[in-house]
Amino acid sequence: MLDADGEPLYVGKAKRLKARLASYFRNSGLNTKTRALVARICDIQVTVTHSETEALLLEQTLIKQQRPPYNILLRDDKSYPYVFVSDRHPFPALEFRRVRQKRSDGHYFGPFTSSAAVRESLGLLQKIFRIRNCENSVFAHRTRPCLQYQIGRCTAPCVGYIEQQDYQRDLKHAVMCLEGKSDEVTRQLGVEMERAAESLEFEQAAWLRDQIQQLRRLQTQQAVDIEGGDADVFAFAQRPGGFCVTLLPIRQGRVLGSRHFTPNNGLDLSDGALLGELIGQYYIGGEREIPSEVITSHPVEDADLLQSGLAARAGRAVRLTHQVRAHRAQWLQLARTNAEQHLATELASQQQLMRRFIELRDLLGLEEVPTRLECFDISHSHGEATVASCVVFDQNGPLKSDYRRFNIEGVTPGDDYAAMRQALERRYRRIASEDAKRPDLLIVDGGKGQLNMAREVLSEIEGIGALQVLGVAKGTTRRPGLETLFLETPEHSLEVDSTSSALHLIQHIRDEAHRFAITGHRQRRDKARRTSTLQEIPGVGPKRRRELLRYFGGLQGVKRASREDLARVPGISAQLAGQIHAALHGQG
Repeated sequence: MLDADGEPLYVGKAKRLKARLASYFRNSGLNTKTRALVARICDIQVTVTHSETEALLLEQTLIKQQRPPYNILLRDDKSYPYVFVSDRHPFPALEFRRVRQKRSDGHYFGPFTSSAAVRESLGLLQKIFRIRNCENSVFAHRTRPCLQYQIGRCTAPCVGYIEQQDYQRDLKHAVMCLEGKSDEVTRQLGVEMERAAESLEFEQAAWLRDQIQQLRRLQTQQAVDIEGGDADVFAFAQRPGGFCVTLLPIRQGRVLGSRHFTPNNGLDLSDGALLGELIGQYYIGGEREIPSEVITSHPVEDADLLQSGLAARAGRAVRLTHQVRAHRAQWLQLARTNAEQHLATELASQQQLMRRFIELRDLLGLEEVPTRLECFDISHSHGEATVASCVVFDQNGPLKSDYRRFNIEGVTPGDDYAAMRQALERRYRRIASEDAKRPDLLIVDGGKGQLNMAREVLSEIEGIGALQVLGVAKGTTRRPGLETLFLETPEHSLEVDSTSSALHLIQHIRDEAHRFAITGHRQRRDKARRTSTLQEIPGVGPKRRRELLRYFGGLQGVKRASREDLARVPGISAQLAGQIHAALHGQG
């Protein structure tokens, strides 16, 4: 689709061209962005291909070349870092490289998504196995050890302080860790440590012990540690005001980092369509490596076609799926978590927050831009362990130092109005008595009833002054974007467009109050139920307790361990590891 100057506006593919084009030129049912596109179309050019797969490849090639404004535009032209190990040098280093040469005299590990993560990993491996990190030219001209040797980061192969076979052994262990075989390295080092101790070589045994401890800490930090598997995981996250797609590359069972994309959704595509467009652009038309499996958080539109296109591009079978189990489900959950976290950070940025505060002033008809917002929410389980939360936002975002929780006592279980009254009285009587900071706007989650309760409480407190109060009702469907706002009185309702930045700010502080209340409620509810000592866990006798404490270095280490970490301890099965983890975290 071309504009009056012949510049491309949009590139698409269709098996039934007439039906596809007719969908753009109907009289009703088009969203605003599609209508804007149609208003600019002056010409349409068509290219016929032999198959749908060929059409997909051509579509993505044209998008990358022409960059039409109404397509999903994936701005991702950076090179990816690799770790390189030479086969020719007698004492090779672990090298950081940006370009993977097709003909090389060594092995490449990667690609990785974060250069910082690669450099950190190299630093850890060099620290654990004392692999050199100098350039070959420096190595060839050394006459005495450098500072890296003095601080215990290198074995000084440049001046012959270590035999080649011993250095190659250490390098092999480092490479095995890059390949995801750190458990096997730990076992080998354990055998060597026992052999050194039996031979009365205590210094060598102590060094091997330190290596084992460092490796175990490294294994604990690795969130997903599976025996193998190559996959790219794409997770889509959306909140009022934005969306994000996160890529989590998995190689040999190891998470290599994460990438975040926020492409321009020019035509308001659905989640599945947007993911399909992004994945097609990411792999097709470039030199990017395609793994054997691509996992998505949502079903992708035209999944069979996209899978065929990826297979054609890779020259082998590629699986595209959104239904996964076991360790693949862990990868997908980790990708979702990263997407949600990144999106939350983006939405809380300073610039966007200031714009939202200004729009909130205009929406509510305030004389000045508010500088302090407070929001209350209630959480309980059928009336048990009721907790009220108060979260505070200023123009820099959440002001967590001013957050407060109130354990609600002496009210009828499940009476949210009485719980809200108690929380508001405790909060604002103290503010009035101490002459502390007052909010420019008080937000209560719950609609008309809670709004009336808040107005009644404030009228009874002397010295609190006039506070603007806003009630937020979720509506019958409880879907974000369909809230009704009540300013001061239930009769003064505000219907706000779902795309309003002011509404997004209100949703943000309301959701934060909800999260903070739930967290406090769960902590209070679980406090009495939590089992915190190993002696009280069924199936954990003296021998197993000793193994757990020895493996993790104490009870605090056991508490910090995941189920997978616990299952690595000799004598602890996966089922028992789950029971121990649940007992130590109040989930039993």
